[in-house]
Amino acid sequence: MKIALLHYHLRSGGVSQVVLNQARALTEAGHEALVISGEAPVYKAGWEGIGMAFVPSLHYDRYRPHEADPRTSDSQTPEISRLAGTVDKTLRERWPGGPDIVHVHNPLIRKNSLFIGALKKLAESWPLLLQNHDLAEDFRPDVYAGEEYPENCHFAVINSRDYRFLLEAGLVPEGLHLLPNEVRELPFTPGLPKTRYLYPVRGIRRKNIGEMLLLSLFIGPADAEHRGGPPLRTAALTQPPTTDQDLPIYRRWKEAAARLDLPVEFETGLGASFADVMGSACAVLTSSVKEGFGFSFLEPWTAGLAVTGRYIDYVCRDFEKEGLSFSSFYSSLNIPAEYAEPELLRQKIEKALVRIYSAFNAVLPPPVPEALAKIFRDRDTFDFGIMDEDIQERILRRAAEDKTFRRQLKAINPFLESLADRREDPQEIEDNRRAVVRSYSRSRILETLERVYEQVRRPVTQSISRSKLLEQYLDPLRLSLVGISPEDPHEG
Repeated sequence: MKIALLHYHLRSGGVSQVVLNQARALTEAGHEALVISGEAPVYKAGWEGIGMAFVPSLHYDRYRPHEADPRTSDSQTPEISRLAGTVDKTLRERWPGGPDIVHVHNPLIRKNSLFIGALKKLAESWPLLLQNHDLAEDFRPDVYAGEEYPENCHFAVINSRDYRFLLEAGLVPEGLHLLPNEVRELPFTPGLPKTRYLYPVRGIRRKNIGEMLLLSLFIGPADAEHRGGPPLRTAALTQPPTTDQDLPIYRRWKEAAARLDLPVEFETGLGASFADVMGSACAVLTSSVKEGFGFSFLEPWTAGLAVTGRYIDYVCRDFEKEGLSFSSFYSSLNIPAEYAEPELLRQKIEKALVRIYSAFNAVLPPPVPEALAKIFRDRDTFDFGIMDEDIQERILRRAAEDKTFRRQLKAINPFLESLADRREDPQEIEDNRRAVVRSYSRSRILETLERVYEQVRRPVTQSISRSKLLEQYLDPLRLSLVGISPEDPHEG
């Protein structure tokens, strides 16, 4: 088959890595793959032998989230037509008869103000598969598009929750496909001292960095009484964020860690090889409150490392169906109400909900504030993961300075005891490694990809109800303040 893979950019990691994995798998299987992007990859390693073409107008543009949507204006029509025409020309230059499939990554989030309109035009000529790694309706109004999504083309998602929600919003089973990501086996350097609980991610807001810092107080012997000497173990984050939105929050946590003398390292992936960083880990830690696919739950097992941390139900359930076990995970990190500032927290959540609903051109349902008030009045504890950075930092400071408070946290969160004196289960690690290789290997994902492509070549009649999709995702009781995009620092 002739497959075109479209994405905004080819920066390392994230969706770009998924695009590379798919292009490599297709090419090795004898298919013709062409990657079309807004820019060339900065790091060429891995892209050797992959057909690539570049359309600069595919890249992220500068429209700010809360401006009037430019795509609703007739003045944008010529630009949309030019973008669609340029992509179409690029496709025909490679294949005069055209591609069999145009596989588009993350098309429904508003990163390029012309893209959805251009896709509607391309759908008139080619079979489209629109694969969604994220959806703006999932509390992300900053990337919410103001126009209807393309109709009568095929869609793909990477977890079963998104699959279920899109069916509820109007798609039909023959036009919606569950397409998991390939999971690579991670390299690691054997024989290194294993001193790190490694968090191998970029330090963006939804990764819940404050919780990693709080957990660092419980990862060493004797309740992490590390002052007066070097820590025996650290919690280590590998990469900084790359966006202006996330950098201020990240810097705040770096400053807090230094001020409180926490056993934490930042940016360990910048000064050493990835194999060395993985080889220095005693386990992998995750405190993320939101994921699309969840590589961090899968990849470390292939390097012989256990994973522990926050359980994300809609992600982990998919993996458990494939045979993985997450025995050392926790569903919440409970903080006593007297320290959680419940009335302030309730006000912050209600304010965030009003802002989010408004950004989606919706109104917060009247019963929600009353329900929140009852919940916050009746609870004895609150999950650290729903709080914003202000409240989290005050709790972190108390935990760092007050041994009695740390003991109280351990009493109501028994999993914290096991962090201090961790004992790995070699059988669980091996069983999980085998499950990952069996279910998410290149050969397995290629089989799924080829089967989906055959289905995409068949016409389908369907459309997404924007209002119903919002109803599925906007569950006020699942809101995490660190799980939503930070405010745009450029907005006055």
